[in-house]
Amino acid sequence: MAIYIGLGANLDHPRHGSPRRTLSRALSCLADIGVVPMRVSRWYRTSPVPPSGQSWYINAVAEISTGLGAEATLAALHRIEDMFGRVRTERDAPRWIDLDLLDYNSVVISNKNSARISLPHPRMHERAFVLLPLAELAPQWRHPGLGEAITALIGRLPTEQQIAPLSD
Repeated sequence: MAIYIGLGANLDHPRHGSPRRTLSRALSCLADIGVVPMRVSRWYRTSPVPPSGQSWYINAVAEISTGLGAEATLAALHRIEDMFGRVRTERDAPRWIDLDLLDYNSVVISNKNSARISLPHPRMHERAFVLLPLAELAPQWRHPGLGEAITALIGRLPTEQQIAPLSD
């Protein structure tokens, strides 16, 4: 059992700089609110989903440790986004920072049961920018809701989702 979060951004932050630098700074702030990063995947450059003319993203996945429950963990991630000036406009809009709770100890919570949280993340199984970094950290991971192996999910990803690891 493990807890995984997704990190992403495609806009330079006015204070923290590039998306990778901003997301690295956000990772370092997590421990201050009770969410400790244990392992982090490589950073990836990824095409926008859905395809659009916006800038490409920088993405990674982190395994975290926390004594917080699922809803409190999501709230903590939102607090970090707020600290970094995230303003939620339309879905899939360009952003300085995006922190998503992907999987919380394989718990399944449907949106019907909770207006605040859905677990696992409802679109993670359709996203290369989530699955490939997650596979680095958890190659045996199975989608808690679908019961499918991560390798099978990766095999069904749309080819237009482009992703490449960044060199350090």
